[in-house]
Amino acid sequence: MRPNLAHLVVASLLSLAGAAAPATAAAPPPPSTVGALLTLEQAVALATESSDPALERLTERAEALEERAVADAQLPDPMVTAQLNNVPTDTFALDEADMTQARLGLRQEFPPGRTLAERGRQRHQEAQAQRARRQLELREIALATRQAWFELAYQRQAMTIVARSRESVAQQVDSLAASFATGRINAQAVLRSELELSLLDDRLTEHRRRAEIARAELARYIQEHADRPLPEGWPTLVTLPRLPVLVSRLVDHPAVQAESAEIAAADAAVAIAAEAYKPAWALEGGYGFREDRTDLASIGLTVTLPLFTDKRQDRRHRAAVRQRGAEQLDRDTVLLELRRRLDQAWSDWQRFTERLTLYRSAVGDRARETAEASITTYANGQTDFAELIRSQLAELDTRVTAAELEARAAQAWARIVYLAGESS
Repeated sequence: MRPNLAHLVVASLLSLAGAAAPATAAAPPPPSTVGALLTLEQAVALATESSDPALERLTERAEALEERAVADAQLPDPMVTAQLNNVPTDTFALDEADMTQARLGLRQEFPPGRTLAERGRQRHQEAQAQRARRQLELREIALATRQAWFELAYQRQAMTIVARSRESVAQQVDSLAASFATGRINAQAVLRSELELSLLDDRLTEHRRRAEIARAELARYIQEHADRPLPEGWPTLVTLPRLPVLVSRLVDHPAVQAESAEIAAADAAVAIAAEAYKPAWALEGGYGFREDRTDLASIGLTVTLPLFTDKRQDRRHRAAVRQRGAEQLDRDTVLLELRRRLDQAWSDWQRFTERLTLYRSAVGDRARETAEASITTYANGQTDFAELIRSQLAELDTRVTAAELEARAAQAWARIVYLAGESS
């Protein structure tokens, strides 16, 4: 290579080497998104504090069940009866027979044992289950928001890295085209540089597409705030405790709490079925008005006799017991699934963190040193253009991979926080 062409190539590649310095700034946002920076904490706060229909429906269900808990714990409404008793059928005269009377009665029924109290407890526990599901929905919203924020941050950083590399390759295309016009370089080098430029354009478009998807996912929860620019770099994440500590927190997960409330509601159903073996009773009183005769008063007690229980009470009690067992199995299943997800998220977080440390040190340094060395050897005519391009793209891939590992480790952290909670 001649000195003037080497000088042009070295200058263009040095601009790429300068871009290889640690940089986490996102690509400049469009003019319409200029405004206050959207931090991770702000995005989560906006998402969890917004009026989401998924949350409101669970709140309404819980309130409805609380209202039913009060209503179901009350005695049945008393019944009033009005009768004409002992009317002679030959004349239908109300003053002919001594026993003819207009009678008013009042009847109050009492369900067996503690049935009313257990019904109220059952509805209250069902309301608690809905509140736990609301907390579960909040955690899922926070998780989805964090995942989308990390993905958007990664895609924007990747766009910045690729855009800077694309600018450097564009400079090479210009310099090589000028050298080719004067016959100082062959057409293969020019075509190769133009090919790499087109591939970088395609890569930049793909990162932009994925960034738009992540932003749309973020807008699902924070609406127009998703258009705000993100801060440079990555946020400082809360340090995670050891895995056994995280496992012990799984019982406090809202999904488990919801199942625990369903078990308590099933316990109340078992108690209601047991109370059905006790007699129900009703108290009734009446007053009869007679024409020109002394009025008559009466009082009575009615008691049910649960004598034949094999087809009714026994079946219902066994059904309630089995339903309670099913609810317990549901809770155990949820705990096992949460443990599986925690183990997977923990493994992902550890491995992504290890790889990120490796890329930040050995891999990143070697790729940068290789790219810098290729500049010198190419300028001295000791390396062909294909090798120069390969070293540049290897450094580009290394920096993009490091940014992706940062995002994947952060997303694994978000999944762990979703499963084990945010308390230290």
